[in-house]
Amino acid sequence: MRVNKIIKEMQDGLDPEVLANWYLIVQSRARELCPEDLKDKIKIEQDPILYLKFKLNISRRTVPFVISAIEQTLPEMPYSTRLYFEKVQDIIIDEFNKAK
Repeated sequence: MRVNKIIKEMQDGLDPEVLANWYLIVQSRARELCPEDLKDKIKIEQDPILYLKFKLNISRRTVPFVISAIEQTLPEMPYSTRLYFEKVQDIIIDEFNKAK
């Protein structure tokens, strides 16, 4: 019984609607953290066909705010969602470092 509950929670954490909701939360928090002139430089869009695909349109100057927003929300996320966003965070940092 316990294993079924764990598996169900893992699956629910990777549901496209759950991920979209967390992306909105991260976007909102990142916009709260950044200066007014950068707020419109943070855009996250869900692919209308591939629901698990998200496009992050963020400027280099907003990267620290987005990373901070992800870090702030991680403790609130379900386990599998947290793992997903930790990977998103790694990808953002890698791309940021490549661009330097």
